[in-house]
Amino acid sequence: MPISETKFAGIGAGGRLKFGVFDHMDNTGAPVGQQYERRLQLIEEYDRSGFYAYHLAEHHGTPLGFAPSPSVFLAAVAQRTKNLRFGPLVYVVPLYHPLRLIEEICMLDQMSGGRFELGVGRGISPIEVGFYGADPANGPRQLAEAVEVIKKGLTSDILNHKGEFYEFVDVPMVMKAVQRPHPPIWYGVKTPEATVWAAANDGNVVTLAPAKMARSITDRYLAEWEKLGKPISGLPLLGVVRHIVLAESDEEARRSARRAYQPWREHMELLWKQYGVPFGLGFLPLEFDEWQKIGGAFAGTAEGARAYIESQVEASGTNYFVCDISFGDLTLAEASRTVQFLARDVMPAFQNGQNGNSGLA
Repeated sequence: MPISETKFAGIGAGGRLKFGVFDHMDNTGAPVGQQYERRLQLIEEYDRSGFYAYHLAEHHGTPLGFAPSPSVFLAAVAQRTKNLRFGPLVYVVPLYHPLRLIEEICMLDQMSGGRFELGVGRGISPIEVGFYGADPANGPRQLAEAVEVIKKGLTSDILNHKGEFYEFVDVPMVMKAVQRPHPPIWYGVKTPEATVWAAANDGNVVTLAPAKMARSITDRYLAEWEKLGKPISGLPLLGVVRHIVLAESDEEARRSARRAYQPWREHMELLWKQYGVPFGLGFLPLEFDEWQKIGGAFAGTAEGARAYIESQVEASGTNYFVCDISFGDLTLAEASRTVQFLARDVMPAFQNGQNGNSGLA
């Protein structure tokens, strides 16, 4: 039976749902050095708790992005973790020289013993790429060519390339990644059309979009995968990102989530407002309760989280559930509480196939 005619939920992931973490590293209000240390302590908890991967956003000139150089922070992550995979989601590729990026990728993969995940993108904000003098209109073409160069550089001893944006002649590729032919590629998507490039490059994808929009993305990805004649056994991870705040009671969790969502949401749109540019994620509501109502977030108990995650996986057709656990002004204690509930009371149900008919075991 063609992939497009199957009921997709969890296939390509060994029949089990994988859990990851996404992090904007937005301003918490704490001193920046203290924020870094607290976040690294939290990432150590992710490592101990069995999360598959940690994904870090890149933003510039905004309180949304206190890790504007993902490689610098991820070098610390490599040293503070043992099993957790990690990477940018995404490197804003037009802002980098490909040779520099190839070398950083190799360093991070070597420092972690082969745990690096390579997220690439052109940057969602035309304002931020404009700060660096990059033309947003060139973004799609420049990204495609840059990824071609990066893959060449990671798989050859001598780099040669001539294209619209880059030219290299007989450049020695001394640095090598642990993972061959290269670390897994990731791509953040907003539209079904973006999956065409992702599927052609065997890219794992994630989206912040609500379940109905996410389903159109996963359906298109599967159709593109099938069109290319690729085996279902090699299907990459297709994920959704969701804000998750857990506590002993619904009300306690919602108090924390409502408070923290406000500064995060303001950080998300701040530059777009300042420069009078239509917000690129207009589906994000201003209030947390509305975001939870349309399925983009969950705040409550572990029992409620199990049901919520199952419904999101079923509706969106995904095999990877990515938790946004620390956002806005959530404290380390509040985020750690969520991690503890997820690790003890939520994730095992999916890993052991105990959660109903979600196709996870």
